[in-house]
Amino acid sequence: MSRWIKNNLARLSSLSQITNSNPSASKIMEVEVKLRLPDSTAHQKLSDLLSPYHTKTHLQQNLFFDTPSLSLAPTHLAALRLRFYDLDSHAILSLKAKPVISAGISRIEEEEESLDPSLARACAAEPWRFSTIEKSRILKRVNEEFGVDLMELVSLGGFRNVRAVHKWNGLKLELDETQFDFGVNYEIECESDDPDEAKLMLEELLNQNGISFSYSQVSKFAIFRSGKLPEFKKGVTA
Repeated sequence: MSRWIKNNLARLSSLSQITNSNPSASKIMEVEVKLRLPDSTAHQKLSDLLSPYHTKTHLQQNLFFDTPSLSLAPTHLAALRLRFYDLDSHAILSLKAKPVISAGISRIEEEEESLDPSLARACAAEPWRFSTIEKSRILKRVNEEFGVDLMELVSLGGFRNVRAVHKWNGLKLELDETQFDFGVNYEIECESDDPDEAKLMLEELLNQNGISFSYSQVSKFAIFRSGKLPEFKKGVTA
């Protein structure tokens, strides 16, 4: 156990109470358009094109947790994730489940809760500490619905992502540069209540500006688990 954690046990215990005293977990069906870009050149070209609409850029670290026997991913098609934003300015615990992706449109069940970054870092260092967090709907679901003993959770590792956010033609576009240990993946995402229309708008933008793309076929977590970047297959173009 690290000296930092030993010196902050009391504070971390308090945070586990405060952070979850008013649980803010929200369970939704996340629907996103996901289009993959072939390389850094296409990513930079699109970034330049969208620069007038840029609102912010997030530096994200994504860490995933499961049991040593992988009770969540293969059996329940679920992923327990901690995401740290912008040098630990805040942290989000999420549970994603039952993903379906087809023709560049992803649908996945998602539930999220905010965590104090210090508590989140302690859990990342020693995942058994998830069991000390009270009133977490996500962790309760992992334990009761999926039958996972929170004391058995281990870190699977993760990846970093640079996400540039843009507001363009009524859409919120997220341009990602995802850094895995085995390579870099480039993608543009757009969450929308009308994903078919959003996809048409994005395809038109890319086609008109000569930017190649393909329909994303798997999630970032699936790419991480596979240990290699998927083959780029060019999508529909004009």
